Amino acid sequence: MTDNISRRSVLAGAAAVGASGLIAAPAIAQAKWPSRPITLVCPWGAGGGTDATARIVAAILEKNLGQPVNVVNRTGGSGVVGHSAIATAAPDGYTIGMITVEITMMHHQGLTDLNPTSFTPLALMNEDPPGVQVKADSPYKDIKALADAIKAAPEGKFKASGTGQGGIWHLALIGWLQAMGLKPNHVAWAPSNGAAPAMQDLAAGGIDIVTCSVPEARAMIDAGKAKSLAIMAKARNPQFKDVPTLNETLGINYSVGAWRGIAGPKGLPEAVQATLMTELKKAFDSKEFQDFMNARGFGMTYQDQKGFAAFMAEGDKAMGSAMNAAGLAKKPA
Repeated sequence: MTDNISRRSVLAGAAAVGASGLIAAPAIAQAKWPSRPITLVCPWGAGGGTDATARIVAAILEKNLGQPVNVVNRTGGSGVVGHSAIATAAPDGYTIGMITVEITMMHHQGLTDLNPTSFTPLALMNEDPPGVQVKADSPYKDIKALADAIKAAPEGKFKASGTGQGGIWHLALIGWLQAMGLKPNHVAWAPSNGAAPAMQDLAAGGIDIVTCSVPEARAMIDAGKAKSLAIMAKARNPQFKDVPTLNETLGINYSVGAWRGIAGPKGLPEAVQATLMTELKKAFDSKEFQDFMNARGFGMTYQDQKGFAAFMAEGDKAMGSAMNAAGLAKKPA
């Protein structure tokens, strides 16, 4: 009897203290982030560049945060499915994702209402600007010679490729042509299933120009079948330091490219944002990340939260302009 009374007294006392807020350990444990596994959504398929970048970031975050970070591929809808999964997740920090350049394109195409402001941006991790590739034996020795020839040629004489109609590399070409004061269709676009078949067509003489990232063109360049005359970026890529920017040679300050960054749904707690931003910068600066990206020829560009938001806003405006000019823009249904 005495034991039962004592036990009830202890339990009642503990409950009273807990109710008064003096015992806070469980609440603190629940508030600590992360206290359970994190999901990192990748909007594109396994094995691709976005998937590879997402997995190296996840591996480094997992090691430094002390919780599993699981990459989940949510594909479909030309990127809409995965980007929607990130934007509509609970804003608790346990679902984040890798958003890509397509978020500045999909809403202009009428595929979704999602746009860069639908997320909490955290960090830009990668950008691969397009290069302007020609055959190795092309008569155009530099980008100025090619640009002058394009301007002097009748509409449609030059043919270019690199991706499908309205894809990022097509829009890169359109933006460059507009920057030179030409119509968006002055160079004809030959749709392809990607950069690899486009580069093969270039080497075979079927087309004159390929606008794709230099890493994608690297195999043909290394084989002596193609050369890159310039990149559409603000600075040279250290991995391809001999390839100048458009601005250096043409005085055209135009840059665009495929990029990847980490974001979460809107409304992420400030403390979670702060932790993730710190850890993402640490991951970007790590030897593990740098070695991984360099080995694959991926460009590394870092922007913090504010810089990433501005970067996306600028890109969204540029993509909208290019797509409208090309007649590719539609209003969301």
